[in-house]
Amino acid sequence: MKIVDDKKVNIEKADKMILDTVKRGANFVCLPEIFNCPYGNEYFPKYAEKEGEQTFIFLSETAKKHKIYLIGGSIPELDNNKIYNTSYVFNPKGELIGKHRKVHLFDIEVENKIRFMESDVLSAGNNLTVIDTEYGKIGVAICFDIRFVEWFRLMTLNGARLIFLPAAFNMITGPVHWELSFRARAVDNQVFMVGCAPARESNFSYVSYGNSVIVNPWGETVARLDEKESTIVREIDLDMVEKIREQIPILKNRRTDLYEINKK
Repeated sequence: MKIVDDKKVNIEKADKMILDTVKRGANFVCLPEIFNCPYGNEYFPKYAEKEGEQTFIFLSETAKKHKIYLIGGSIPELDNNKIYNTSYVFNPKGELIGKHRKVHLFDIEVENKIRFMESDVLSAGNNLTVIDTEYGKIGVAICFDIRFVEWFRLMTLNGARLIFLPAAFNMITGPVHWELSFRARAVDNQVFMVGCAPARESNFSYVSYGNSVIVNPWGETVARLDEKESTIVREIDLDMVEKIREQIPILKNRRTDLYEINKK
């Protein structure tokens, strides 16, 4: 979805786009990173909400109305005078079943190209997010989290077979690293990867690359949008995860006598 500098308009747009996917049979719906305001440090304090306020209520009621699992992209969450980049996840009853605060803040400086420091305004979360659903376990992370391979291995070891990533890569990193990152994490862990990005809007200081994507456990891109506003609806077969893991037993053949990741 294309984000504008108006929370009410963004929520109304999300509502319409969710309805579009539901009409096409979606059981899970994912919104993009920071979907209720433009992405930028100057906007986060202005748009930040406490849990249970306007955007939270919209997400809960929408999940219940359409009887879907709703991965609510992310929004700026205000808690104890700190702001987090937070994704709320609701079940078909409208109940909050998971919450992910972005763990790895987007602090980068690419020489002569881009500098962005989320940590100037945002605080980092500390918790791994793996959620039980009637279809099995799903993982949720946010944008820059994808660059930390250990984090995705931990989600996999904790049972995730489908991982959602609301994200907003930019015009410097996106063309080179966006699809590569999703395919790499899918192949590393033999899971389905879903990335949902805002549509491109060149009038803001931070410009999203767009290109929302679905990648299967074999590392194949099975669906991809471009930079324009649109939606993807695809049926996936989660049994493919186990089939791929049997054929190429990466997880089974890990040498945990030589290396391990602490699951705590």
